[in-house]
Amino acid sequence: MSARTIEDLRLKQSLPLNVKISLTRERIRQWVDEFGEDGVYVSFSGGKDSTVLLDIVRNVCNYKRIPAVFVDVPTQYPELRQFAKTIENVEIIKPKISFMEVCEQYGFPMISKEVSQIVDESRSFLAKGKEIPKYRLERLKGERIDPKTGQASRYNISQYSFLVEAPFEVSKKCCNVMKKNPIHLYEKQTGRKPMLAQMADESFLRQQKWLQNGCNAFDVKRPVSNPMSFWTENDVLQYVVKNDLKICLVYGSVVEDFGGQIEGQLTFGDLGFYEQDKKYRCTGCQRTGCVLCGFGAQTESKDDSRFLKLKQTHPKMFALLDIFKNNGVTYRQAIEWYNEHCENEKSKIWI
Repeated sequence: MSARTIEDLRLKQSLPLNVKISLTRERIRQWVDEFGEDGVYVSFSGGKDSTVLLDIVRNVCNYKRIPAVFVDVPTQYPELRQFAKTIENVEIIKPKISFMEVCEQYGFPMISKEVSQIVDESRSFLAKGKEIPKYRLERLKGERIDPKTGQASRYNISQYSFLVEAPFEVSKKCCNVMKKNPIHLYEKQTGRKPMLAQMADESFLRQQKWLQNGCNAFDVKRPVSNPMSFWTENDVLQYVVKNDLKICLVYGSVVEDFGGQIEGQLTFGDLGFYEQDKKYRCTGCQRTGCVLCGFGAQTESKDDSRFLKLKQTHPKMFALLDIFKNNGVTYRQAIEWYNEHCENEKSKIWI
């Protein structure tokens, strides 16, 4: 039973940035004390979160010799690769398989990792009789019951059950094949243990991982450190501004987000009070990662659509949606098929 609670996490997330930096520094030092400078590395995506973590490791903790490791996935913004090459002591590794091959062999990354996995396993069960955990079939059918409430589980996904009949496959294996496999091979070859910039507020799964293991998971099969687990998106942006930290150009500039307040109006933050209450945003991309990944795309509005933005900023990458195929169906056609069969207008993917 974990001694950590959701209240503990909320308390840490509410702390001012300077306290969070101190706590993160402590977690990093504990990790290095356990495995040594030559036994750890920073997982570096080129994104703002891992850029902040790397800065803390090297310039706050003064661990200059710890390498950054960048997985050069061709479906990421090219600016991330260019930015990674400007970083000192960065090791660049590549996947052994292309995104086109991933799509052909396994399917498209759509909706979410969890939904894709359940749909994929259900198709295998129906076509080949492969076993699938009972609770996953229950969730797909909307029949899973929450034992605490006696009501239908909030994690049921019956609204996506029509994907089982799709003329194409969906899968969560892309990230494993393109990113995780190369990094796991690196760890096996070097013996180094990772430090990641993952934060608990990014997903329910990451929140649960923090509740189970805290920031430093020493006693698990694959030891991993997430020393910024209790940070928020705004903390990262505040750190960038406060330290005038250079981040990838794809983000644009980090500016104060007035959120309906009259721009230019004097605030307590301007006077030095409640500095942690200032809100920030990027003028360019808000998040990076693989630009052709469809996970979560159904939650985006037209103004926030990753695919529509990609069409404007990187039209050649957008055109790849007509190149990648599974079962003879292009990625664009797969999204269009999903939209035609999705009953919830708010869950359709803008493309």
